[in-house]
Amino acid sequence: MFRYCLLFVIFFMLSIDTSYAHGFGGSGFLHPLTGIDHLFAMVAVGLWSAQIGGRAVYLVPSCFLFMMAVGGIVGFQEIQLSNVEFMIALSVLLLGLAISLNNKSSIVLAGLGVAIFGFFHGYAHGTEIPNTLNHIEYMIGFLVTTLGLHIIGAVSGLLILEKRKGSTTLRFSGLTIFVIGVYLTILKI
Repeated sequence: MFRYCLLFVIFFMLSIDTSYAHGFGGSGFLHPLTGIDHLFAMVAVGLWSAQIGGRAVYLVPSCFLFMMAVGGIVGFQEIQLSNVEFMIALSVLLLGLAISLNNKSSIVLAGLGVAIFGFFHGYAHGTEIPNTLNHIEYMIGFLVTTLGLHIIGAVSGLLILEKRKGSTTLRFSGLTIFVIGVYLTILKI
């Protein structure tokens, strides 16, 4: 039964146009939760960091968060970048691929990869701040929510890996994220 509920939720979320997540006003806390692209990428960062193991569990998500803050600041300045939504969708695809292939990159390579994606996610959040909100409060909101999603991904990954066939389960989770990423990327082409 749980599998059917999960499939329903996934298909429902895939039917939502991700562009609706950008421009949803109110709070930076909500922004990462309102787009399937942001949600899956941020959980995937945590899953991949758990799969790599060791210090990657906290260093890899930290790279994402730091560059997300930088991207948010650039977005606040209204500097125009192209292909931002494509890069965000591509981040879901590539993070899912890394998990599904059990790619235990060095912390430096993984950190650099997620830092690039973090920048684009932060930029998207920064460009969508409602005019009535304080930039700092908005940024704190989306960074705290992102940190929470990273923690959910990392803890889930660590718990999955404790199971007998945990590595296979985690890789299958990565494959699912990859397929969702392919779908999202095709939508952005």
